[in-house]
Amino acid sequence: MKAYIFPGQGAQFPGMGKDLYEQSEKARELFEKANEILGFRITDVMFEGTADDLVQTNVTQPAIFLHSTILATVLGDDFKPEMVAGHSLGEFSALVAAGALSFEDGLKLVAARANAMQKACEIQPSTMAAILGLDDFTVEDICERISEVVVPANYNCPGQLVISGSIAGIDEACAKMTEAGAKRALKLKVGGAFHSPLMEAARVELEAAIVATEIKAPVCPIYQNIDAKAYTDPESIKKNLIAQLTGAVRWTQTVQHMLEDGATSFTEVGPGNVLQGLVKKVDKTAVTASAALPQ
Repeated sequence: MKAYIFPGQGAQFPGMGKDLYEQSEKARELFEKANEILGFRITDVMFEGTADDLVQTNVTQPAIFLHSTILATVLGDDFKPEMVAGHSLGEFSALVAAGALSFEDGLKLVAARANAMQKACEIQPSTMAAILGLDDFTVEDICERISEVVVPANYNCPGQLVISGSIAGIDEACAKMTEAGAKRALKLKVGGAFHSPLMEAARVELEAAIVATEIKAPVCPIYQNIDAKAYTDPESIKKNLIAQLTGAVRWTQTVQHMLEDGATSFTEVGPGNVLQGLVKKVDKTAVTASAALPQ
């Protein structure tokens, strides 16, 4: 079974999507439609902007979404997913690619998500850290024993878990993780504590937008971040999308479930190849590839 996977924040790079725009008339149409919907020329930032320009949340999230969904569209008949999943933001790309969300509605939701998350970051300064070389249980146990808000946020692959919380909480957790034998406890350059209770204000704001948006049954199961299980029911998909903002991204478990359910290959659709690396960490024999324009 062919699995298609869609990257999240952090996969962006200067010049992203320019090849699609130049080589495909359909891609040009969709990029220009995105410029209209967003009210600014995001294509200028994507194609000509610096890495610093692209790191702004209100640019990063729509940019990665556009690269992923437009690439899936121009793949045409080559894109035949039998299962899909997306990492964090990538879940929205996966839903559009699988026909559950329209391109326009997906982009509006991603823009609303980015703005809501930005506001939540400004309410309370917070951060995230990558913990390398500890098992999940040890990381979870240390987080639970800290009085500040600190939670596991991204279960990326065995031995790599990102935690999220208040600045003081993350500092304390990093020290304790290092004491417990972590190879690295590295604070990330992010705007806030994504996938933690500190995103509650963003969750409330986004919930209203998601509830008001039409979501159809996808053409294949989508494995959602919140519990790594496969879904096709629109109401369940909505509920899981809402929970995703304050809940953990269970990527390790998602890949495991896809493999158990018969995934024979994983094709990453969008910028970069981070997810392929994570899949290989879960199962080094897994077949992975990057989606590319038909020649």
